[in-house]
Amino acid sequence: MIIVLKRGTSEAQVQKINERLNEEGFKVHLSQGVEKIIVGAIGDRSRLEALDLEAIPWVEKVVPILAPYKLVSREFQSENTIIKIGEHEIGGEEIHVMAGPCSVESRSQILETAHAVKEAGATFLRGGAFKPRTSPYAFQGLEEEGLKLLAEAREETGLLVVTEVVDVRDVELVAHYTDILQIGARNMQNFILLKEVAKTNRPVLLKRGPSATLEEWMMAAEYIMDGGNYQVMFCERGIRTFENYTRNTLDLSMVPALHSLSHLPVIVDPSHGTGRWNLVPSMAKAAVAAGADGIIVEVHPNPEKAVSDGKQSLTVPNFTTMMDELKKLADALGRPVKGAR
Repeated sequence: MIIVLKRGTSEAQVQKINERLNEEGFKVHLSQGVEKIIVGAIGDRSRLEALDLEAIPWVEKVVPILAPYKLVSREFQSENTIIKIGEHEIGGEEIHVMAGPCSVESRSQILETAHAVKEAGATFLRGGAFKPRTSPYAFQGLEEEGLKLLAEAREETGLLVVTEVVDVRDVELVAHYTDILQIGARNMQNFILLKEVAKTNRPVLLKRGPSATLEEWMMAAEYIMDGGNYQVMFCERGIRTFENYTRNTLDLSMVPALHSLSHLPVIVDPSHGTGRWNLVPSMAKAAVAAGADGIIVEVHPNPEKAVSDGKQSLTVPNFTTMMDELKKLADALGRPVKGAR
């Protein structure tokens, strides 16, 4: 349920509502909008109805949230969530590009890539330090050494860092080095991990599971928000279908669908969504046209030598060309690409 408070409601009056709900065992979430204050109450609906909150003078109305996801929904918060990370804002008019290699392989590789993508207009550096792979014999990442290299690249370039956390035991460690915690597709429904990242003060990039429905994806985000972390971004990275030409089927219909149902930002990953580098620029532009708040792509100085995902990684010249094209498209849509030349 959501309780809509009248305009001009004081902090003391809001506190009285919160105290009353807490006394009845409800979990309370506050959304302070420009026009109204919304109080979300998660708990036994029958008990909430018995409270007769609409009799309180500063309560405008009480509205049930019928969808299973509550905090994620537009019913709870009508205005778009804008996530502030350093000097950047994700979820507003500007489009952000996150770029870098699938895996951090060496100091020279990550620093070369970081400087190159920064020059082309990226605002975030992506790179994997912990790499969950299908095969136990594949490269598993440099772990903490990789995190240190990402942090060094941030110091040199000013790019903020997004990297994946795969284990609850590593959440604190990864959060120490990174600016955005990524939850990979394989872990979208790892609810223990979702609860753990909810305890951090780091924004979370939540990738869609390869077979996840829209509702399952939104419910995964609900776990993080219910744990107290409201800095959540969805990331569409393709789903598994019968098609085998592409690595996955990139479902760009999810961008407007999520924006209609949720107030959270939406990022698109055309690298994993296609698995083919030559398809990435087209799908990145299509994502921007669909209304994505950002793009995350894989870039490698020598894709043919990459230890992972070389086939879907852009070279630096290809990434630069894509950024130039993205800027033209975004300008036409009235949404500038942050950092673009």
